[in-house]
Amino acid sequence: MTDAERLEIITAAIAEARPALQRDGGDIALVAVGGDRVKVSLKGARMGCALAGQTLGGIRRRLMQVLDTPVMVVPVAG
Repeated sequence: MTDAERLEIITAAIAEARPALQRDGGDIALVAVGGDRVKVSLKGARMGCALAGQTLGGIRRRLMQVLDTPVMVVPVAG
């Protein structure tokens, strides 16, 4: 898989999760991808939410499923 294909898959998986987050008053944006790290920014109600860890875990599981490789989803300010 090329880097461009990998980025496209990651972008699509995050876009797939956005409607559910937006319904809860939050949002997520892809910030950067480097190696096995996917950096995302949580926004709105998701910032500081007690369930933010579960949200990131769900994103991580989905990415590992579509990429078929381990990844880390890291929240960053932004």
